[in-house]
Amino acid sequence: MESVAELVAARWGDHRPGLWCRQPANPEDTVLTHHEVAAGAAARAALLADLLPADGPPHLGVLLDNTPEFPLWLSAAALAGAAVAGINPTRRGPELARDILHTECRLLITEHTHLPLLRGLDLPGVRLLITGTPEYDDLLEPYADARPDPSRATPADRLLLYFTSGSTGAPKAAICSQGRLAAAGRSLAGQFSVRRDDVHYVCMPMFHGNAVIADWAPALAAGAGVALRRRFSASGFLADVRRYGATYFTYVGRAIQYVLATEPRPDDRDHALRLGFGTEAGAVDAAAFERRFGVRLVEGYGSSEGGAAVQWSPGTPAGAVGRAGPGLVVLDRETRAECPPAVLDPAGRLLNGDEAIGELVNRGPNPFEGYWRNPAAEAERRRDDGEYWTGDLFYRDREGFLYFAGRTDDRLRVDSENLAAAMIENILARYEGAAAVAVYAVPDPVTGDQVMAALAGSFEPLGFAAFLRAQPDLGTKMAPRFVRVLERMPVTATNKIHRALLRREGIRCADPVWWRPPGKAAYRRLTAEEAESLRNTGGGGRGADAEGPPVSTRGPSSVRRQGLEPRTR
Repeated sequence: MESVAELVAARWGDHRPGLWCRQPANPEDTVLTHHEVAAGAAARAALLADLLPADGPPHLGVLLDNTPEFPLWLSAAALAGAAVAGINPTRRGPELARDILHTECRLLITEHTHLPLLRGLDLPGVRLLITGTPEYDDLLEPYADARPDPSRATPADRLLLYFTSGSTGAPKAAICSQGRLAAAGRSLAGQFSVRRDDVHYVCMPMFHGNAVIADWAPALAAGAGVALRRRFSASGFLADVRRYGATYFTYVGRAIQYVLATEPRPDDRDHALRLGFGTEAGAVDAAAFERRFGVRLVEGYGSSEGGAAVQWSPGTPAGAVGRAGPGLVVLDRETRAECPPAVLDPAGRLLNGDEAIGELVNRGPNPFEGYWRNPAAEAERRRDDGEYWTGDLFYRDREGFLYFAGRTDDRLRVDSENLAAAMIENILARYEGAAAVAVYAVPDPVTGDQVMAALAGSFEPLGFAAFLRAQPDLGTKMAPRFVRVLERMPVTATNKIHRALLRREGIRCADPVWWRPPGKAAYRRLTAEEAESLRNTGGGGRGADAEGPPVSTRGPSSVRRQGLEPRTR
Protein backbone atom coordinates (compact mmCIF):
# COMPACT_ATOMS: atom_id res chain seq x y z
CA MET A 1 0.00 0.00 0.00
CA GLU A 2 1.32 3.43 -0.89
CA SER A 3 1.06 6.69 1.05
CA VAL A 4 -0.20 10.07 -0.10
CA ALA A 5 3.29 11.36 0.75
CA GLU A 6 4.69 9.14 -2.02
CA LEU A 7 2.14 10.53 -4.49
CA VAL A 8 3.13 14.10 -3.55
CA ALA A 9 6.86 13.40 -3.83
CA ALA A 10 6.35 11.78 -7.26
CA ARG A 11 5.44 15.20 -8.70
CA TRP A 12 8.93 16.61 -7.92
CA GLY A 13 10.55 17.49 -11.22
CA ASP A 14 7.25 17.57 -13.13
CA HIS A 15 7.19 21.05 -14.64
CA ARG A 16 3.79 20.85 -16.32
CA PRO A 17 1.13 23.27 -15.05
CA GLY A 18 -0.61 21.48 -12.19
CA LEU A 19 -2.64 23.93 -10.08
CA TRP A 20 -4.79 26.87 -11.13
CA CYS A 21 -6.78 29.32 -9.00
CA ARG A 22 -8.10 32.83 -9.53
CA GLN A 23 -7.55 35.16 -6.59
CA PRO A 24 -10.27 37.77 -5.82
CA ALA A 25 -8.01 40.82 -5.97
CA ASN A 26 -6.11 39.64 -9.03
CA PRO A 27 -7.69 39.17 -12.49
CA GLU A 28 -4.85 36.80 -13.42
CA ASP A 29 -4.83 33.18 -12.33
CA THR A 30 -2.33 31.81 -9.88
CA VAL A 31 -0.65 28.94 -11.75
CA LEU A 32 1.74 26.47 -10.13
CA THR A 33 3.52 23.59 -11.79
CA HIS A 34 3.36 20.12 -10.26
CA HIS A 35 6.98 20.65 -9.19
CA GLU A 36 6.13 23.95 -7.49
CA VAL A 37 3.28 22.28 -5.62
CA ALA A 38 5.63 19.54 -4.40
CA ALA A 39 8.22 22.16 -3.42
CA GLY A 40 5.63 24.27 -1.60
CA ALA A 41 4.41 21.18 0.23
CA ALA A 42 7.98 20.28 1.21
CA ALA A 43 8.55 23.77 2.65
CA ARG A 44 5.38 23.61 4.69
CA ALA A 45 6.18 20.08 5.87
CA ALA A 46 9.57 21.28 7.13
CA LEU A 47 7.86 24.17 8.90
CA LEU A 48 5.41 21.74 10.47
CA ALA A 49 8.28 19.68 11.85
CA ASP A 50 9.45 22.75 13.76
CA LEU A 51 6.06 24.13 14.81
CA LEU A 52 4.10 21.06 15.88
CA PRO A 53 4.85 20.20 19.51
CA ALA A 54 6.01 16.72 20.38
CA ASP A 55 3.63 16.32 23.32
CA GLY A 56 0.41 15.85 21.34
CA PRO A 57 -1.07 14.47 18.13
CA PRO A 58 0.34 16.13 14.97
CA HIS A 59 -2.91 17.81 13.94
CA LEU A 60 -3.50 21.10 12.17
CA GLY A 61 -6.76 22.79 11.32
CA VAL A 62 -7.36 24.38 7.93
CA LEU A 63 -9.99 27.12 7.83
CA LEU A 64 -9.70 28.23 4.21
CA ASP A 65 -11.75 28.61 1.09
CA ASN A 66 -10.55 26.64 -1.95
CA THR A 67 -7.26 28.49 -2.38
CA PRO A 68 -3.89 26.97 -3.40
CA GLU A 69 -2.93 26.92 0.27
CA PHE A 70 -5.49 24.18 0.98
CA PRO A 71 -3.97 21.46 -1.25
CA LEU A 72 -0.48 22.69 -0.32
CA TRP A 73 -1.19 22.06 3.36
CA LEU A 74 -2.85 18.72 2.64
CA SER A 75 0.29 17.69 0.76
CA ALA A 76 2.52 19.11 3.49
CA ALA A 77 0.68 17.19 6.19
CA ALA A 78 1.11 14.00 4.17
CA LEU A 79 4.88 14.54 3.91
CA ALA A 80 5.11 15.38 7.62
CA GLY A 81 3.00 12.45 8.80
CA ALA A 82 0.48 14.91 10.21
CA ALA A 83 -3.31 15.14 9.92
CA VAL A 84 -5.54 17.94 8.62
CA ALA A 85 -8.89 18.79 10.19
CA GLY A 86 -11.00 20.63 7.63
CA ILE A 87 -12.80 23.37 9.58
CA ASN A 88 -16.27 24.28 8.31
CA PRO A 89 -16.66 28.08 7.97
CA THR A 90 -20.45 27.87 8.28
CA ARG A 91 -20.02 26.92 11.96
CA ARG A 92 -20.18 29.72 14.49
CA GLY A 93 -19.03 30.74 17.95
CA PRO A 94 -18.48 28.02 20.58
CA GLU A 95 -19.37 25.29 18.08
CA LEU A 96 -16.58 26.42 15.77
CA ALA A 97 -14.16 26.53 18.69
CA ARG A 98 -15.28 23.07 19.72
CA ASP A 99 -14.42 21.62 16.29
CA ILE A 100 -10.89 23.04 16.48
CA LEU A 101 -10.25 21.96 20.06
CA HIS A 102 -11.91 18.53 19.73
CA THR A 103 -9.50 17.56 16.96
CA GLU A 104 -6.57 18.82 19.08
CA CYS A 105 -5.27 21.19 16.42
CA ARG A 106 -2.09 22.90 17.56
CA LEU A 107 -1.96 25.03 14.41
CA LEU A 108 -4.81 26.71 12.58
CA ILE A 109 -4.21 27.85 9.01
CA THR A 110 -6.64 30.54 7.91
CA GLU A 111 -6.98 33.73 5.83
CA HIS A 112 -8.17 37.29 6.39
CA THR A 113 -11.64 36.41 5.05
CA HIS A 114 -12.32 34.11 8.00
CA LEU A 115 -10.70 36.07 10.83
CA PRO A 116 -14.07 37.53 11.96
CA LEU A 117 -15.25 33.98 12.69
CA LEU A 118 -12.43 33.53 15.19
CA ARG A 119 -12.87 36.85 16.98
CA GLY A 120 -13.56 36.30 20.66
CA LEU A 121 -13.10 32.52 20.57
CA ASP A 122 -11.16 30.84 23.37
CA LEU A 123 -8.60 28.60 21.62
CA PRO A 124 -5.91 27.78 24.19
CA GLY A 125 -2.73 26.28 22.78
CA VAL A 126 -3.69 26.96 19.14
CA ARG A 127 -1.23 28.96 17.03
CA LEU A 128 -2.75 30.94 14.17
CA LEU A 129 -1.07 31.22 10.74
CA ILE A 130 -2.69 33.73 8.38
CA THR A 131 -1.93 33.07 4.73
CA GLY A 132 -1.19 35.94 2.36
CA THR A 133 0.57 38.06 4.97
CA PRO A 134 4.23 39.19 5.13
CA GLU A 135 4.58 37.37 8.46
CA TYR A 136 3.41 34.13 6.85
CA ASP A 137 5.83 34.52 3.93
CA ASP A 138 8.68 35.28 6.34
CA LEU A 139 7.84 32.14 8.32
CA LEU A 140 8.11 29.96 5.21
CA GLU A 141 11.16 31.61 3.63
CA PRO A 142 13.86 29.66 5.57
CA TYR A 143 12.38 26.38 4.29
CA ALA A 144 12.27 27.32 0.61
CA ASP A 145 14.96 24.79 -0.36
CA ALA A 146 13.31 21.79 1.30
CA ARG A 147 12.73 18.68 -0.81
CA PRO A 148 9.82 16.28 -0.36
CA ASP A 149 10.82 13.25 1.72
CA PRO A 150 8.06 10.61 1.81
CA SER A 151 10.02 8.38 4.21
CA ARG A 152 8.67 10.30 7.22
CA ALA A 153 5.14 9.00 6.56
CA THR A 154 3.49 5.59 6.35
CA PRO A 155 0.20 4.45 4.79
CA ALA A 156 -1.18 3.94 8.31
CA ASP A 157 -0.67 7.58 9.35
CA ARG A 158 -3.80 9.69 9.86
CA LEU A 159 -4.17 12.33 7.16
CA LEU A 160 -7.76 13.58 7.31
CA LEU A 161 -10.11 14.36 10.17
CA TYR A 162 -13.30 15.36 8.40
CA PHE A 163 -16.49 16.18 10.20
CA THR A 164 -19.78 14.36 9.76
CA SER A 165 -22.91 15.37 11.61
CA GLY A 166 -25.22 13.37 13.82
CA SER A 167 -28.56 14.06 15.42
CA THR A 168 -27.59 14.42 19.04
CA GLY A 169 -24.49 16.38 19.88
CA ALA A 170 -21.56 17.75 18.01
CA PRO A 171 -20.22 16.62 14.62
CA LYS A 172 -17.95 13.58 14.60
CA ALA A 173 -14.45 13.70 13.10
CA ALA A 174 -14.02 10.69 10.81
CA ILE A 175 -10.49 9.41 10.34
CA CYS A 176 -8.93 8.77 6.94
CA SER A 177 -5.39 7.42 6.69
CA GLN A 178 -2.86 8.09 3.97
CA GLY A 179 -3.21 4.55 2.67
CA ARG A 180 -6.99 4.75 2.42
CA LEU A 181 -6.93 8.13 0.65
CA ALA A 182 -4.22 7.00 -1.78
CA ALA A 183 -6.17 3.81 -2.50
CA ALA A 184 -9.36 5.79 -3.10
CA GLY A 185 -7.50 8.09 -5.47
CA ARG A 186 -6.03 5.16 -7.41
CA SER A 187 -9.41 3.42 -7.57
CA LEU A 188 -11.30 6.45 -8.88
CA ALA A 189 -8.53 7.33 -11.31
CA GLY A 190 -8.79 3.81 -12.71
CA GLN A 191 -12.59 3.74 -12.70
CA PHE A 192 -12.83 7.01 -14.64
CA SER A 193 -9.67 6.57 -16.75
CA VAL A 194 -8.07 9.74 -15.41
CA ARG A 195 -5.04 10.75 -17.49
CA ARG A 196 -2.03 12.99 -16.84
CA ASP A 197 -3.40 15.63 -19.18
CA ASP A 198 -6.79 15.79 -17.44
CA VAL A 199 -7.79 18.78 -15.33
CA HIS A 200 -9.98 18.25 -12.27
CA TYR A 201 -12.27 21.17 -11.42
CA VAL A 202 -12.60 21.41 -7.62
CA CYS A 203 -15.63 23.60 -6.93
CA MET A 204 -16.99 21.81 -3.85
CA PRO A 205 -15.48 22.96 -0.51
CA MET A 206 -12.28 21.19 0.43
CA PHE A 207 -13.19 20.98 4.12
CA HIS A 208 -15.64 18.23 3.02
CA GLY A 209 -14.55 14.75 2.07
CA ASN A 210 -16.14 14.92 -1.39
CA ALA A 211 -13.67 17.41 -2.85
CA VAL A 212 -10.60 15.83 -1.27
CA ILE A 213 -11.37 12.12 -1.66
CA ALA A 214 -13.26 12.12 -4.97
CA ASP A 215 -11.62 15.05 -6.81
CA TRP A 216 -8.18 15.98 -5.46
CA ALA A 217 -6.97 12.45 -4.62
CA PRO A 218 -7.59 10.86 -8.06
CA ALA A 219 -5.93 13.85 -9.72
CA LEU A 220 -2.90 13.44 -7.45
CA ALA A 221 -2.76 9.69 -8.10
CA ALA A 222 -2.85 10.14 -11.89
CA GLY A 223 -0.66 13.25 -12.05
CA ALA A 224 -3.56 15.29 -13.42
CA GLY A 225 -4.01 19.02 -12.92
CA VAL A 226 -6.33 20.70 -10.41
CA ALA A 227 -8.30 23.91 -10.97
CA LEU A 228 -9.76 25.46 -7.83
CA ARG A 229 -12.88 27.55 -7.47
CA ARG A 230 -12.77 29.52 -4.20
CA ARG A 231 -16.51 28.96 -3.65
CA PHE A 232 -19.03 27.24 -5.87
CA SER A 233 -20.79 29.47 -8.41
CA ALA A 234 -23.42 28.18 -10.79
CA SER A 235 -23.08 31.21 -13.06
CA GLY A 236 -19.30 30.79 -13.16
CA PHE A 237 -19.29 27.02 -13.64
CA LEU A 238 -19.12 26.80 -17.44
CA ALA A 239 -16.76 29.78 -17.76
CA ASP A 240 -14.34 28.10 -15.34
CA VAL A 241 -14.59 24.76 -17.12
CA ARG A 242 -13.63 26.44 -20.38
CA ARG A 243 -10.97 28.65 -18.79
CA TYR A 244 -9.06 25.71 -17.35
CA GLY A 245 -9.90 23.04 -19.92
CA ALA A 246 -11.47 21.01 -17.11
CA THR A 247 -12.38 17.41 -17.93
CA TYR A 248 -13.75 16.12 -14.58
CA PHE A 249 -15.56 17.54 -11.56
CA THR A 250 -17.42 16.38 -8.46
CA TYR A 251 -20.64 17.66 -6.95
CA VAL A 252 -22.98 17.14 -4.01
CA GLY A 253 -26.54 18.16 -3.30
CA ARG A 254 -28.08 20.87 -5.39
CA ALA A 255 -25.06 21.97 -7.39
CA ILE A 256 -26.34 20.34 -10.57
CA GLN A 257 -29.78 21.90 -10.19
CA TYR A 258 -28.20 25.33 -9.73
CA VAL A 259 -26.18 24.94 -12.94
CA LEU A 260 -29.25 23.77 -14.84
CA ALA A 261 -31.11 26.84 -13.60
CA THR A 262 -28.72 29.18 -15.46
CA GLU A 263 -29.79 30.56 -18.83
CA PRO A 264 -29.16 28.04 -21.65
CA ARG A 265 -26.78 29.15 -24.41
CA PRO A 266 -26.15 27.83 -27.91
CA ASP A 267 -22.53 27.06 -26.99
CA ASP A 268 -23.28 25.06 -23.83
CA ARG A 269 -21.45 22.05 -25.30
CA ASP A 270 -18.33 24.02 -26.20
CA HIS A 271 -15.94 22.66 -23.54
CA ALA A 272 -13.65 19.73 -22.73
CA LEU A 273 -15.63 18.39 -19.76
CA ARG A 274 -16.40 14.67 -20.05
CA LEU A 275 -17.50 13.48 -16.61
CA GLY A 276 -19.07 14.54 -13.32
CA PHE A 277 -19.13 12.32 -10.23
CA GLY A 278 -21.22 12.91 -7.13
CA THR A 279 -24.43 12.37 -5.21
CA GLU A 280 -28.00 13.66 -5.06
CA ALA A 281 -28.38 15.04 -8.57
CA GLY A 282 -31.13 12.55 -9.39
CA ALA A 283 -31.74 10.65 -12.61
CA VAL A 284 -33.89 13.35 -14.22
CA ASP A 285 -31.40 16.16 -13.64
CA ALA A 286 -28.50 13.93 -14.66
CA ALA A 287 -30.25 13.28 -17.97
CA ALA A 288 -31.00 16.99 -18.40
CA PHE A 289 -27.35 17.84 -17.69
CA GLU A 290 -26.16 15.36 -20.30
CA ARG A 291 -28.64 16.64 -22.89
CA ARG A 292 -27.65 20.25 -22.37
CA PHE A 293 -23.89 20.00 -21.81
CA GLY A 294 -23.07 16.61 -23.32
CA VAL A 295 -21.54 15.48 -20.03
CA ARG A 296 -22.26 12.18 -18.31
CA LEU A 297 -22.91 12.29 -14.57
CA VAL A 298 -22.11 9.24 -12.47
CA GLU A 299 -24.12 9.04 -9.25
CA GLY A 300 -23.04 7.04 -6.24
CA TYR A 301 -23.81 6.57 -2.56
CA GLY A 302 -21.06 6.44 0.00
CA SER A 303 -21.15 6.81 3.75
CA SER A 304 -18.97 9.73 4.81
CA GLU A 305 -16.85 7.43 6.94
CA GLY A 306 -16.09 5.06 4.08
CA GLY A 307 -17.86 2.05 5.54
CA ALA A 308 -20.22 1.39 2.63
CA ALA A 309 -20.61 2.50 -0.96
CA VAL A 310 -23.10 1.90 -3.76
CA GLN A 311 -22.19 2.66 -7.37
CA TRP A 312 -24.59 3.51 -10.14
CA SER A 313 -24.34 1.33 -13.23
CA PRO A 314 -26.13 1.25 -16.60
CA GLY A 315 -29.63 -0.14 -16.19
CA THR A 316 -30.17 1.31 -12.73
CA PRO A 317 -33.89 2.23 -12.43
CA ALA A 318 -34.91 5.85 -11.99
CA GLY A 319 -34.78 6.79 -8.31
CA ALA A 320 -32.42 3.96 -7.36
CA VAL A 321 -28.88 4.57 -6.19
CA GLY A 322 -27.40 1.41 -7.66
CA ARG A 323 -27.22 -2.34 -7.22
CA ALA A 324 -26.26 -3.79 -3.83
CA GLY A 325 -22.73 -5.13 -3.99
CA PRO A 326 -21.29 -8.04 -2.00
CA GLY A 327 -21.90 -7.68 1.73
CA LEU A 328 -24.49 -4.90 1.48
CA VAL A 329 -27.84 -5.78 3.05
CA VAL A 330 -30.89 -3.92 4.36
CA LEU A 331 -31.61 -4.97 7.94
CA ASP A 332 -34.36 -4.32 10.46
CA ARG A 333 -32.72 -2.32 13.26
CA GLU A 334 -34.63 -4.14 15.99
CA THR A 335 -34.47 -7.77 14.85
CA ARG A 336 -31.33 -7.50 12.66
CA ALA A 337 -33.18 -9.67 10.14
CA GLU A 338 -32.91 -8.86 6.46
CA CYS A 339 -35.85 -6.82 5.19
CA PRO A 340 -38.00 -8.28 2.40
CA PRO A 341 -37.78 -6.79 -1.10
CA ALA A 342 -39.81 -3.69 -1.83
CA VAL A 343 -43.19 -3.91 -3.53
CA LEU A 344 -43.65 -1.02 -5.93
CA ASP A 345 -46.73 0.07 -7.83
CA PRO A 346 -46.51 1.02 -11.54
CA ALA A 347 -45.79 4.65 -10.55
CA GLY A 348 -42.85 3.56 -8.38
CA ARG A 349 -44.65 4.16 -5.06
CA LEU A 350 -43.50 1.91 -2.24
CA LEU A 351 -46.37 -0.24 -0.96
CA ASN A 352 -44.69 -2.16 1.88
CA GLY A 353 -42.46 0.49 3.44
CA ASP A 354 -42.90 -0.69 7.01
CA GLU A 355 -41.42 -4.08 6.09
CA ALA A 356 -39.02 -3.16 3.30
CA ILE A 357 -37.28 -0.11 4.78
CA GLY A 358 -34.32 -0.83 7.01
CA GLU A 359 -30.79 0.31 7.67
CA LEU A 360 -28.09 -0.28 5.08
CA VAL A 361 -25.43 -2.52 6.60
CA ASN A 362 -22.10 -3.69 5.21
CA ARG A 363 -21.34 -7.23 6.33
CA GLY A 364 -18.20 -7.45 4.23
CA PRO A 365 -14.77 -5.84 4.53
CA ASN A 366 -14.85 -2.06 4.83
CA PRO A 367 -12.27 0.70 5.26
CA PHE A 368 -13.97 2.51 8.15
CA GLU A 369 -11.16 3.79 10.38
CA GLY A 370 -13.18 5.19 13.25
CA TYR A 371 -13.85 8.61 14.75
CA TRP A 372 -11.41 10.79 16.59
CA ARG A 373 -12.07 10.69 20.35
CA ASN A 374 -15.59 9.32 20.04
CA PRO A 375 -15.72 5.61 20.95
CA ALA A 376 -19.49 5.66 21.53
CA ALA A 377 -20.20 6.88 18.00
CA GLU A 378 -17.66 4.42 16.65
CA ALA A 379 -19.38 1.53 18.42
CA GLU A 380 -22.71 2.63 16.93
CA ARG A 381 -21.26 2.27 13.44
CA ARG A 382 -19.06 -0.78 13.85
CA ARG A 383 -20.79 -3.57 15.75
CA ASP A 384 -19.05 -6.39 17.63
CA ASP A 385 -19.54 -8.84 14.77
CA GLY A 386 -17.70 -6.56 12.33
CA GLU A 387 -20.79 -5.23 10.58
CA TYR A 388 -20.80 -1.58 9.57
CA TRP A 389 -24.16 0.14 10.15
CA THR A 390 -24.47 3.21 7.95
CA GLY A 391 -27.20 5.07 9.84
CA ASP A 392 -29.08 5.49 6.54
CA LEU A 393 -32.40 3.93 5.60
CA PHE A 394 -32.80 2.07 2.31
CA TYR A 395 -35.06 -0.41 0.62
CA ARG A 396 -34.15 -2.97 -2.04
CA ASP A 397 -36.18 -4.14 -5.01
CA ARG A 398 -36.34 -7.73 -6.25
CA GLU A 399 -33.52 -7.13 -8.72
CA GLY A 400 -31.19 -5.97 -5.95
CA PHE A 401 -31.27 -2.22 -6.64
CA LEU A 402 -31.11 0.03 -3.59
CA TYR A 403 -33.24 3.12 -2.93
CA PHE A 404 -32.42 5.74 -0.29
CA ALA A 405 -35.26 6.25 2.20
CA GLY A 406 -34.04 8.69 4.83
CA ARG A 407 -31.96 8.67 8.00
CA THR A 408 -32.24 6.58 11.09
CA ASP A 409 -31.71 9.49 13.44
CA ASP A 410 -33.07 12.99 13.50
CA ARG A 411 -30.78 14.61 10.98
CA LEU A 412 -31.50 17.32 8.46
CA ARG A 413 -29.62 17.80 5.20
CA VAL A 414 -29.78 21.43 4.09
CA ASP A 415 -27.83 22.58 1.01
CA SER A 416 -25.70 19.43 1.32
CA GLU A 417 -24.94 20.11 4.99
CA ASN A 418 -25.97 17.54 7.61
CA LEU A 419 -27.43 19.38 10.60
CA ALA A 420 -28.43 18.07 14.02
CA ALA A 421 -31.94 19.00 15.12
CA ALA A 422 -31.02 18.86 18.81
CA MET A 423 -28.32 21.49 18.39
CA ILE A 424 -30.72 23.88 16.64
CA GLU A 425 -33.32 23.22 19.33
CA ASN A 426 -30.84 24.18 22.05
CA ILE A 427 -30.34 27.53 20.35
CA LEU A 428 -34.03 28.22 19.70
CA ALA A 429 -34.85 27.32 23.30
CA ARG A 430 -33.16 30.61 24.29
CA TYR A 431 -35.95 32.56 22.59
CA GLU A 432 -37.88 34.34 25.31
CA GLY A 433 -41.32 33.31 24.05
CA ALA A 434 -40.49 29.59 23.71
CA ALA A 435 -42.03 27.20 26.21
CA ALA A 436 -41.02 24.18 24.10
CA VAL A 437 -39.26 23.75 20.75
CA ALA A 438 -38.98 20.91 18.26
CA VAL A 439 -36.90 21.05 15.06
CA TYR A 440 -37.42 18.67 12.15
CA ALA A 441 -37.04 18.38 8.41
CA VAL A 442 -39.57 19.17 5.73
CA PRO A 443 -38.79 18.29 2.11
CA ASP A 444 -37.02 20.79 -0.08
CA PRO A 445 -38.47 21.00 -3.61
CA VAL A 446 -35.07 20.30 -5.18
CA THR A 447 -33.13 18.02 -2.87
CA GLY A 448 -32.59 17.38 0.80
CA ASP A 449 -34.41 19.18 3.58
CA GLN A 450 -35.46 22.55 4.90
CA VAL A 451 -35.55 23.40 8.59
CA MET A 452 -38.95 23.65 10.28
CA ALA A 453 -39.48 24.47 13.95
CA ALA A 454 -42.54 23.94 16.09
CA LEU A 455 -42.68 26.51 18.88
CA ALA A 456 -45.09 26.29 21.81
CA GLY A 457 -45.51 29.68 23.43
CA SER A 458 -45.62 33.23 22.07
CA PHE A 459 -44.12 34.29 18.74
CA GLU A 460 -43.36 37.74 17.36
CA PRO A 461 -41.90 37.57 13.82
CA LEU A 462 -39.66 40.66 13.92
CA GLY A 463 -38.38 39.83 17.37
CA PHE A 464 -37.74 36.20 16.40
CA ALA A 465 -35.73 37.24 13.33
CA ALA A 466 -33.70 39.65 15.47
CA PHE A 467 -33.14 36.88 18.03
CA LEU A 468 -31.76 34.58 15.33
CA ARG A 469 -29.37 37.24 14.07
CA ALA A 470 -28.03 37.70 17.58
CA GLN A 471 -27.12 34.03 18.17
CA PRO A 472 -23.37 33.57 17.67
CA ASP A 473 -23.55 29.79 17.31
CA LEU A 474 -26.39 29.68 14.79
CA GLY A 475 -24.78 28.42 11.58
CA THR A 476 -25.72 29.80 8.19
CA LYS A 477 -27.91 26.77 7.36
CA MET A 478 -29.67 26.46 10.72
CA ALA A 479 -32.24 29.27 10.72
CA PRO A 480 -35.74 27.78 10.34
CA ARG A 481 -37.45 28.34 7.01
CA PHE A 482 -40.83 27.58 8.63
CA VAL A 483 -42.08 28.16 12.19
CA ARG A 484 -45.25 26.46 13.41
CA VAL A 485 -46.73 28.23 16.43
CA LEU A 486 -48.95 26.15 18.72
CA GLU A 487 -50.34 26.35 22.21
CA ARG A 488 -49.15 22.92 23.35
CA MET A 489 -46.55 20.57 21.90
CA PRO A 490 -47.99 17.19 20.85
CA VAL A 491 -46.55 14.34 22.87
CA THR A 492 -46.53 10.54 22.75
CA ALA A 493 -47.80 8.26 25.46
CA THR A 494 -44.41 8.48 27.14
CA ASN A 495 -44.54 12.29 27.10
CA LYS A 496 -41.92 12.62 24.38
CA ILE A 497 -42.49 15.19 21.64
CA HIS A 498 -44.45 13.53 18.85
CA ARG A 499 -41.93 14.27 16.10
CA ALA A 500 -43.42 11.82 13.63
CA LEU A 501 -46.72 13.69 13.77
CA LEU A 502 -45.02 17.06 13.30
CA ARG A 503 -43.07 15.79 10.31
CA ARG A 504 -46.11 14.17 8.78
CA GLU A 505 -48.22 17.33 9.01
CA GLY A 506 -45.38 19.62 7.90
CA ILE A 507 -46.60 23.03 6.76
CA ARG A 508 -50.17 21.78 6.13
CA CYS A 509 -51.41 21.93 9.70
CA ALA A 510 -54.18 23.65 11.64
CA ASP A 511 -51.79 25.95 13.50
CA PRO A 512 -50.37 29.24 12.16
CA VAL A 513 -47.17 28.79 10.17
CA TRP A 514 -44.71 31.62 9.57
CA TRP A 515 -42.05 31.41 6.89
CA ARG A 516 -39.12 33.19 5.27
CA PRO A 517 -39.60 33.26 1.49
CA PRO A 518 -36.39 32.54 -0.48
CA GLY A 519 -33.95 35.43 -0.28
CA LYS A 520 -35.81 37.13 2.60
CA ALA A 521 -34.76 37.62 6.21
CA ALA A 522 -38.19 38.47 7.63
CA TYR A 523 -40.92 36.02 8.60
CA ARG A 524 -44.54 36.39 7.47
CA ARG A 525 -47.68 34.28 7.69
CA LEU A 526 -47.86 31.42 5.22
CA THR A 527 -51.11 31.60 3.26
CA ALA A 528 -53.19 28.60 2.26
CA GLU A 529 -52.35 29.26 -1.40
CA GLU A 530 -48.62 29.35 -0.65
CA ALA A 531 -48.86 26.16 1.41
CA GLU A 532 -50.59 24.38 -1.45
CA SER A 533 -48.04 25.63 -3.95
CA LEU A 534 -45.16 24.51 -1.75
CA ARG A 535 -46.80 21.13 -1.18
CA ASN A 536 -47.01 20.63 -4.94
CA THR A 537 -43.30 21.36 -5.31
CA GLY A 538 -42.08 19.31 -2.39
CA GLY A 539 -42.64 21.47 0.68
CA GLY A 540 -40.16 24.35 0.82
CA GLY A 541 -38.13 26.95 -1.00
CA ARG A 542 -34.63 27.09 -2.41
CA GLY A 543 -31.37 27.88 -0.68
CA ALA A 544 -30.53 31.53 -0.20
CA ASP A 545 -27.07 31.04 -1.68
CA ALA A 546 -28.35 29.57 -4.94
CA GLU A 547 -28.02 31.36 -8.23
CA GLY A 548 -30.55 31.58 -11.02
CA PRO A 549 -34.36 31.27 -10.94
CA PRO A 550 -36.23 28.81 -8.70
CA VAL A 551 -35.93 25.18 -9.70
CA SER A 552 -39.01 22.97 -9.59
CA THR A 553 -39.25 19.39 -8.40
CA ARG A 554 -38.74 16.83 -11.13
CA GLY A 555 -40.17 13.65 -9.68
CA PRO A 556 -39.53 11.37 -6.69
CA SER A 557 -36.10 9.98 -5.97
CA SER A 558 -36.63 8.70 -2.44
CA VAL A 559 -39.36 7.90 0.05
CA ARG A 560 -39.85 9.23 3.56
CA ARG A 561 -40.60 6.67 6.23
CA GLN A 562 -43.24 8.91 7.82
CA GLY A 563 -46.25 8.74 5.52
CA LEU A 564 -44.14 7.25 2.71
CA GLU A 565 -44.72 10.30 0.53
CA PRO A 566 -42.39 10.59 -2.46
CA ARG A 567 -40.03 13.52 -2.38
CA THR A 568 -36.81 14.60 -4.04
CA ARG A 569 -33.53 14.27 -2.22
